[in-house]
Amino acid sequence: MRAVTAAKGRRRFNLKTFLSTIDGGRLKLTLPKKQTVFSQGDSADSVFYIQKGKVKLSVVAKRGKEATIGILNEGDFFGEGCLTGQPLRMCSATAVTDCTVMRIDKKSMMEVIHSEHAFSDMFVAYLLTRNIRYEEDLVDQLFNSSEKRLARILLLLAHFGKDGRPEVAIPKISQESLAEMVGTTRGRVNFFMNRFRKLGFINYHAGGALQVHSSLLSIVLHD
Repeated sequence: MRAVTAAKGRRRFNLKTFLSTIDGGRLKLTLPKKQTVFSQGDSADSVFYIQKGKVKLSVVAKRGKEATIGILNEGDFFGEGCLTGQPLRMCSATAVTDCTVMRIDKKSMMEVIHSEHAFSDMFVAYLLTRNIRYEEDLVDQLFNSSEKRLARILLLLAHFGKDGRPEVAIPKISQESLAEMVGTTRGRVNFFMNRFRKLGFINYHAGGALQVHSSLLSIVLHD
């Protein structure tokens, strides 16, 4: 009976409501498109939660080359490395669209993790899911063609599989950024994007927004 009650309690847990009622140590930020959230090398002293919009994570090598390592969506956390003793940010975070994010300082986040079991269960599950995603990204990079990698990234950006359907459209993202994420050239990305459009897998909307159809999954699943 206790297990059933606990399970029901977890189902009722509302993350957005919970984060908005944490006592102290939090700050709601409204960020315009292209606004930097934090930069590589900054002090790592807080965790962020995306309430609305998309955020790009990128790294810059010593020689100045920049690479996009991920695009995060509403409901995602980032900057959690500070919780494991990471003193400096290992990447930069930039708003891809107009965003609303919740900044939670490290001390408050640690207190909540230790005192609120429903939140800590959810957060651990989220981190495990992210870890699985990183493993899938590595396998994808090592063994799949650039065409399949691009198709998978587009499906992830469109939240395919979340709530059973893709988003209506992905906000404009440059082919250079897609090429960095795929690990190929802009020319190859342009070739495949044109092919996907001709096959009816994607459509462009006014302003450069991109609609991704579930039929694109056929590229990922095809051997």
